[in-house]
Amino acid sequence: MSSSPAPTGRPAGEESHRPRRTDYAGAVYGSLLAASVVAAAGSAGDFPRLHLVVLLLVTGVVFWAAHVYAHLAGERVIGRPVDRREVRRVARREWSIVEAAVLPAVAAAISPLFGLGYTGTAWLALVVAVAQQVAWATLGAIRAGASRRMAAGEGAVNLVLGLVIVATKAALGH
Repeated sequence: MSSSPAPTGRPAGEESHRPRRTDYAGAVYGSLLAASVVAAAGSAGDFPRLHLVVLLLVTGVVFWAAHVYAHLAGERVIGRPVDRREVRRVARREWSIVEAAVLPAVAAAISPLFGLGYTGTAWLALVVAVAQQVAWATLGAIRAGASRRMAAGEGAVNLVLGLVIVATKAALGH
């Protein structure tokens, strides 16, 4: 991985020892997951907005835990037990899956401020999830040093993935 530019006050050419983050896979995946949850969620119950918020957050946490477990089990070195430090490292790395559920959940929670019914709430949360998915994918490409064309391509691919979910939601009439 490449390093971030030196902070102000450091001699020119001296680099920070802190690596720059370029892997936004968890955020992209979590955003796609959030969009899928919104698309599949019905408006059941007395408090559909609250149910959608809880469903988004719980799904994010469950998938995060599943990813942490899968990485720990899959990356285990033969004969070496997994230690707490490794668990914390993987849990931190995958936390963006949960973070990606927060903004669509907030959108659902504050939707009454915009006078939206449940259908409008679901569409708002879905648009937020897809928009952040495109943004995270594009940002990841830019931070990894991709050209503008490649970054735009990353955004376009993720927009298409998000639009497939949007089209599915529209076709299902949710």
